[in-house]
Amino acid sequence: SMTVLILSSTEDPASTNIKKFLLEIGSWKKFGEFFSHPAYLDENIDSLITTIDDLHIRHENIDKEAIEELNINVDLLIVVSRHKSKTGEPTLTTHPLGNFGEAKFGGRDRTFVKSSPKMMTELLRLLKKYAKLDNLYHQVSFEVTHHGPFVEVPALFVEVGSIEEEWRNERPARSVAKAVYELLSNYRSENDFPEEMPVLIGIGGGHYAPRFTDMALEKKVAFGHMIPSYQIEAGLIDEEIIRKCIEATPGFSGVYMHRKGMKKFEVRKFERMFEDMQIRVFRSADLSPLS
Repeated sequence: SMTVLILSSTEDPASTNIKKFLLEIGSWKKFGEFFSHPAYLDENIDSLITTIDDLHIRHENIDKEAIEELNINVDLLIVVSRHKSKTGEPTLTTHPLGNFGEAKFGGRDRTFVKSSPKMMTELLRLLKKYAKLDNLYHQVSFEVTHHGPFVEVPALFVEVGSIEEEWRNERPARSVAKAVYELLSNYRSENDFPEEMPVLIGIGGGHYAPRFTDMALEKKVAFGHMIPSYQIEAGLIDEEIIRKCIEATPGFSGVYMHRKGMKKFEVRKFERMFEDMQIRVFRSADLSPLS
């Protein structure tokens, strides 16, 4: 049977709050123990909530451990988390996992975890929906691909940012829990979505993926791995990395460039690379509006 594994860490106050509200929303029953914490199963959404005491981004192979300990199949890992930033902007974000270079914050060097583009993009839309319904003042966006842990199942993070006060604030945590629960009430995996939704890799722009976020909120599209300009400028994005991102983006249809977020010569370089690799470059006009 399909199971979604939701992971929370006691080390992370936002993670703890989101878990608390998920447990309030669903009908969860105790389902064994994992790292000395009860695991909870909600059969209505085929999902398990598990808890660890250490930092989730560095807890490699948590999927394998859960599969063995709890004797389950895991089809998707959703990690509920805080988000930290220097600016301290209040945010609700979701993003895929992996490292373009050295793995400084968990995961493996130059390695990408499978993304779940349609699930993650739908979650973004639901975060937007609940931020509005709940009158939050938080910016809702993707973040680009970054950090660990390394797992073999498709994975995504969903985060409340960006300062301690927000992590402890119950309002954004409750909205995130509602978004996650609604997502899992309707979909469990990539296969549950309509076909006519191109799955794209995003290239260019800033950490909060403004262009890909806008496209996802306006168009029938899903984003998998997203590569920001700062990784291009660090000289890390070559054909090998593009191939690895494609392999880790199930249902891949093509790439989308945030041209205004890139240097002209970079746009040209990537256009040539994609042509050589026979990869379709999508423009916004190629995508139908969300009804």
